[in-house]
Amino acid sequence: MPYKDLRAFLSTLRQSSELVDITRPIALRYDVAKALAKSSAVEGPALMFKQNGTEFPLVAGLYGNRRRALIAFESTEKTIHERVTKGIENPIGPVDFAGPAPCQEVVLTGDDVDLTKLPVPTYSPLDGGPYITAGIVVSEDPDTGVPDIGNYRFQLHDSRVLGVFSAPNHRFGKNMAKAIERKVSLHGAIVIGIDPMTAFSCQVQCADSANDWFVAGGLRGAPVELTNALTSTLKVPAHAEFIIEFVVDANDQRQEGPLGEYTGYYTPASPKPTAKVTAITHRRDAIFQGLLTGKPITENHVLKQIPFEASILRQLQAQFPTISDISITSSGGVQVYVVIAMAPRYAGEARQAILAAMASNLHPKWVVVVEPDIDVRKSSEVEWAMSFRVKPREDVFVVDHTAAAPLDPYTDGGYSSSVGIDATRPFGVAFPEVSDVPDWRTFDLPEINRGK
Repeated sequence: MPYKDLRAFLSTLRQSSELVDITRPIALRYDVAKALAKSSAVEGPALMFKQNGTEFPLVAGLYGNRRRALIAFESTEKTIHERVTKGIENPIGPVDFAGPAPCQEVVLTGDDVDLTKLPVPTYSPLDGGPYITAGIVVSEDPDTGVPDIGNYRFQLHDSRVLGVFSAPNHRFGKNMAKAIERKVSLHGAIVIGIDPMTAFSCQVQCADSANDWFVAGGLRGAPVELTNALTSTLKVPAHAEFIIEFVVDANDQRQEGPLGEYTGYYTPASPKPTAKVTAITHRRDAIFQGLLTGKPITENHVLKQIPFEASILRQLQAQFPTISDISITSSGGVQVYVVIAMAPRYAGEARQAILAAMASNLHPKWVVVVEPDIDVRKSSEVEWAMSFRVKPREDVFVVDHTAAAPLDPYTDGGYSSSVGIDATRPFGVAFPEVSDVPDWRTFDLPEINRGK
C-alpha cells in the first residue's frame, strides 16, 4: 500500500533511523540550512526541528539522498525505473475525499492570515528573504482547465504576500502567462507536507495536456484523495499538512530573489508577480516542510533525479529499445549532464540516441553514450569508457544553438550548445577484451566484513 500521507512516511523513516529530532533551538535564518548541509554531506538523516521559533515543527531533508528516495518508492536500484515507468503507464484518477478534510481542520482567512507564523527558513546569505521551497503548486490551465502540480519557489514578502517565480517553459509559468494575456485571475494553492509519491510525481516529464493527479495516482498505485479549496474552484490533497491558497497579482510586481538555485548559483533579483494569500488551512498538529536548494548535491536534485531518469528513459526506449539505463547526474543539476547505456544495433545509432536526448526538454549540454557493461552512475567507469573507447575527432561532436537549461548562468543570450560523446566501442570492429577479475562480486571474504 502507498504511504497515505507525509506522517506515514515519517514513521517509516524513524523506524529506519533516517529521521532525527533536533530538540534544541535552531534559528530559521541560516542555521536550518547549515544543519541540513552538514547532514547531507555525510549521507545523514532527515531532520525535524522542534524548536524553530514558531508553533510548528519543521521537517527537512526527507529526500536528501537516494537511499531515502528508494524508501519512498519502496523500491531498489534494480527495480526503480521499472517501478516508475509502470506508474506512468498506468494512471489512476483522483477521488473526492468523503467528509471534512484533515488539511482543513484549522482555517485562517482575512486578518487571521499570517505567513510569518510559519517556519519558513532563509537558506543562503544572499537570498532575498525566507523562501518556501518544498511547496507543491496546484494550478489550472486557463484555457483547458487541466490541473498541474509542480514544485516552485515562493519568497515571503510579508504576512499575506509571496513573490512568485516559475520558468516560462514550466506549466505553472505557462498558466500565469496565459492568465496575464487574457486578463483573468489565476488562482493557485501551495501544498506543503504530502505523501512522497505525489511529491515525486511533480517531477515526471509529461505533456502539458496531462492531468497530474492521474500521474500521481499511477505512482501511488491508488487514487489521490482531493477536497475543494475554500477560495477557488481548485481541488487540493485532503491529507496535506498545509494548504496556502492564493491568487496571482501581475499588477503588483515586487523584487524577487536572489535565491541559491539548483545550478549552485544565485539567480539575480528582478521584479516578478506576487501571490496574494486568500486562505491558509492546516491540520491541528501540522508539520511544515523545508527543502535545501543550492550547489549540488542538495535535496531538490535527489527529488528530481528518479522521476526525470525514468520518464526520459521511457521516451528514449520507445525509439531505441536497446537503451538499458540512464543517469541524469546530480552534479549537473539533474539537467545538463546525461549518461546513457545502450547496445548499438548499427553504426551511428549511438549518435542518433545522443541527438534524441539533446532534443528532449532536459536541454542537456553533455550527453555521453556508453555500453551496458559500464555503470552509468559511477563516474570512474564512464571516464574509463571515455578515455579508451573514444576517438575525439570521430566520436565527439558539438551541436550549436541548442536550447539552454532554465536558470543556466552561462548561456549565449538564452541558447547554448551541446556536446555529444559516443563512448561505445566501434560497431563491427574487433576490439580488445576487457581485463577484469571474474566472479569477484560473489566471492565470499568474511575477513573484510568488519563484523557485519
